[in-house]
Amino acid sequence: MMRNKQIVGLVVAIVVIVVSIMYLQMGKAKPVISGAPAAEVTAAEASPSLMPADSAARIAAKSAMYEKAKEIAAPSGFVNTDGQPITISQYVGKKVVLLDIMTYSCINCIRTFPYLVDWYKKYEDKGLVIIGIHTPEFDFEKNIDNVTAAMKKYGITFPVVLDNDYGTWSAYKNLYWPRKYLIDIDGFIRYDHIGEGGYGETEEKIQDLLKERADVLGLGAAVSSSIDMPTMPEAVSQAPESLDQSRETYFGSARNEFFGNGAPGRTTGGMFTIPDKPTLNRFYLGGEWSILPDHAENTAVPAKIVYPFVARKVFFVASADSPVAVNVSVDGKALAPITVHEARLYDVYATDALGQHTLELSPQGKGLQAFTLTFGN
Repeated sequence: MMRNKQIVGLVVAIVVIVVSIMYLQMGKAKPVISGAPAAEVTAAEASPSLMPADSAARIAAKSAMYEKAKEIAAPSGFVNTDGQPITISQYVGKKVVLLDIMTYSCINCIRTFPYLVDWYKKYEDKGLVIIGIHTPEFDFEKNIDNVTAAMKKYGITFPVVLDNDYGTWSAYKNLYWPRKYLIDIDGFIRYDHIGEGGYGETEEKIQDLLKERADVLGLGAAVSSSIDMPTMPEAVSQAPESLDQSRETYFGSARNEFFGNGAPGRTTGGMFTIPDKPTLNRFYLGGEWSILPDHAENTAVPAKIVYPFVARKVFFVASADSPVAVNVSVDGKALAPITVHEARLYDVYATDALGQHTLELSPQGKGLQAFTLTFGN
């Protein structure tokens, strides 16, 4: 009797193992519920035929080496998708996914856009999908109309997900704009790059994962190994060791630690006076201003912003409910004025030589909303 029971037990165990292997081969997509914690992505349930017989072993081997990608979490809207929601899961087993966490007023993100556009054109038909995760730094970047206009301006046609509540940002434990994750055909993160640069390395990894995809799916499609970068309008040079480039500077009370003639961290308002000798890398307000959590707004004219800086380029993130002309001068020399209306990044100053200078911005009407000054070299 004991022998028969042992045989029956062995048979049951074998059946369980076989069924488990079949389940792993089939894969199972987890549903994505808006507002729920982000789940790991798995092979798409709708395409079991795309999973070859050795997929369980391949996925098991990857599980020991790589992290599973997290699903898009709590999306607030979609751009370039005809209004339809998208998930990462729908591409697992089918595509290679480049997930790009960005926001449209960030100069570091903007500088990466030409490369993203180029990769999408070159590799979309080879199996690459790019998904932009637009995580806003400021409230105006939560507006889907603003995001749609910005994507059109920069020639971005790949899907973009509004991450207004930082759901996907938090799922990936991210801290940076921009950040790129490459997700292979099985849903594993195979490459992670923070910030600008690394474009050649990133493209090589795209090619590698597309070749793997072709092998997994039994496709004969060739993937190029050549790296042909887009022509950029200008090269980015490095600052001499003797000069440190100015850091991004925020005007709102939530992050205005570089407020030279006011109390950082305080939501307040009133009349401000600019000192005779402003300190390097501090901003100073002149005239009547209201200091709000994410920006400062002049409530009367005359008004002025003064900032001694070190950089080759200066960019200004600003907006206004009605157009406001802003006079610009550097070291007392008048430059071309800018007109601020749209909530976006504005080019203010550029020169060939890195050096220390003093910027003055003088709005000619009230209602200028100043968010940040950012710098390039």
